[in-house]
Amino acid sequence: MQLPQSSTVNKTPDVNYQPTSKFGQLLDRVFALKANRTSPSTEVIAGFTTFMTMVYIVFVNPQILGAAGMDTKAVFVVTCLAAALGSIAMGLIANLPIALAPAMGLNAFFAFSVTLGMGVSWQVAMGTVFWGAVVFALVSVVGLRQWLLENIPAGLRTGIPAGIGLLIALLGFKNSGLVVADPNTLVKVGDLTSLPVVLGSLGFFIIIILAYRGVHSAVLISTLVVTLLAAVCGDVQFNGIVSMPPAIGHVFGQLDLSAILDIGLAGVIFSFALVSMFDSSGTMIAVAERCGISDDKGRFPNMGKALKVDSLTSVAGAYMGTSSVTAYIESSSGVAVGGRTGLTSVVVGLLFLGVIFLSPLAAMVPAYAVAGALIYVGVMMTAGLTKVKWSDLSEAGPAFITAVMMPFTFSITEGIAAGFISYCVIKVGCGRWRDIHPCVVVVAVLFLIKFIFIDGH
Repeated sequence: MQLPQSSTVNKTPDVNYQPTSKFGQLLDRVFALKANRTSPSTEVIAGFTTFMTMVYIVFVNPQILGAAGMDTKAVFVVTCLAAALGSIAMGLIANLPIALAPAMGLNAFFAFSVTLGMGVSWQVAMGTVFWGAVVFALVSVVGLRQWLLENIPAGLRTGIPAGIGLLIALLGFKNSGLVVADPNTLVKVGDLTSLPVVLGSLGFFIIIILAYRGVHSAVLISTLVVTLLAAVCGDVQFNGIVSMPPAIGHVFGQLDLSAILDIGLAGVIFSFALVSMFDSSGTMIAVAERCGISDDKGRFPNMGKALKVDSLTSVAGAYMGTSSVTAYIESSSGVAVGGRTGLTSVVVGLLFLGVIFLSPLAAMVPAYAVAGALIYVGVMMTAGLTKVKWSDLSEAGPAFITAVMMPFTFSITEGIAAGFISYCVIKVGCGRWRDIHPCVVVVAVLFLIKFIFIDGH
């Protein structure tokens, strides 16, 4: 998810930090604070800022995975644990101010396309997340990840997140009741006077206005305001704010690893791996650029460690019971206020651990309270379409097909497949077959085999 441009530049002056206490010296040894011209207080503020921009995921993720039949209270705890594990690991191992949490988009893909759309149990669907994460991790460990990213066409790289954004926005419209099903026109406008539509729309407006004004916690504020208004209107029952964490046994380790044996799920596993690769890598490169630590090819210090951390965290997250974990572009908000080291990420992780005790508050949040957040994510993710070379139809066509096929088919897999296949067909038809990299051909052929020999039977 992108942030407002006003939040993307680090304008904080350099800090001449001189550790005096033993604890300060320890922090300096672990995170190289002095070398990065920052201080513990600056990093703590940066961590809190990043946390406030991404904590909305603890409300949104249970709502989405709950639609697949998962225990929402357990998912809430697991979401916090996965975010804490990934963020702390990124801080301690890679020493980067990049926070991790379950990915928006892939959680919707898991719940609505794989579980509900394909009719498989959430345990089997979580197995596809796990194996996709394993593929993602292997590609990262052996060094193929950067090669794949460099050779997949820019139009497809842009079309994939844009399509996911459109799919997420559609879910937001559905959750608010603004868009409903219709047997004649497929979809139509819902009851504009209903409470979910009114409050869901209000939530979106709050986010856009606050984000435009540079308020980092716009999504969180919107979610809380809409939930409070819903409670005032009698649509939400107050059950307290703090409690001991709910049990997670209903989801922890309950995935079905036999998904790897079902050839019909191969495309799903591949989609989880491919989208995770694009999403997380692109986010880390973007945050590194805003830190001023990347070169002209997008490389940054400890890049190899960072790539391994995020991929292995996805494996652990799937086992715990949540969809793919990824780096969050919201980390840029912490960078904007001075975060430069892994201490920022560690602070984020510790704050997520503290949130575990707020499960009653999370349980109160109605679906339409996070609808505005979903639509906002869609707005930000489709912004990348401006990078498409619209004057070149051989590039614009595949990018457009990739983006629109996801919401129209309600499937990220089908959108990716349509994009790769159309890219090859259009490039060959236009006489520009030399533009096609072998890895694109391989992916397109694999999807064709899936459609003809698997889906066709």
